Amino acid sequence: MRRGKPWHRNMLLHDADFTIVDKYGAEYRGIVQYYLMAQNVCRLSRLRWVMTVSLLRTLAAKHDSTVNKMACKYKATVDTPDGPRRCFAVVVQREDGRKPLVARFGGVPLRRQHTTVMSDVQPVMGNRQNELIRRLLAGRCEMCESTTGLQVHHVRKLADLKRPRRPDPGPWIRQMAERRRKTLVVCQKCHQRIHAGRATVSTRNRSPESRVLGN
Repeated sequence: MRRGKPWHRNMLLHDADFTIVDKYGAEYRGIVQYYLMAQNVCRLSRLRWVMTVSLLRTLAAKHDSTVNKMACKYKATVDTPDGPRRCFAVVVQREDGRKPLVARFGGVPLRRQHTTVMSDVQPVMGNRQNELIRRLLAGRCEMCESTTGLQVHHVRKLADLKRPRRPDPGPWIRQMAERRRKTLVVCQKCHQRIHAGRATVSTRNRSPESRVLGN
């Protein structure tokens, strides 16, 4: 929320649509399922509306589009014990006959369930790929979108990004601060410019024409 209205989340703008929808969906399901035994669980409809608008605004800001276009693109229907429910979903098709990956937000009926069993399950720690590896496998510079000579720029701690009396921070500092990350995947050229103090312009959100002209 910002100024009393649902707002987009800047820290998610550089993530994939699947990741954005999956994060919103997990947070929403976690809250709703925790309160399913409450008599007035239906009052969470306000939360559903706020998170829905925030999700669509985040996707719209990422693609420089509108909320209505994002809603039409990702609207879907899911079957529940209480009948079909509308939701938003992103489907990623996979090869070798494997089932597609589905990230879904919504589709959870806000109805009290008397038979819900509350149980805290010990999380299973596996060897899941960490986020940095996934970003490296994406094969794209997070500053200029180049696909060659990728490297990782590190800072010792996030507090170093917000030093007092620092002049206007460059785009790489703002990007790392917004996403609260101590690493940034960049190409060799951008990495050299960062260390030389010349990385003052990001080409990630610029048009292809402006990149060719060097503006």
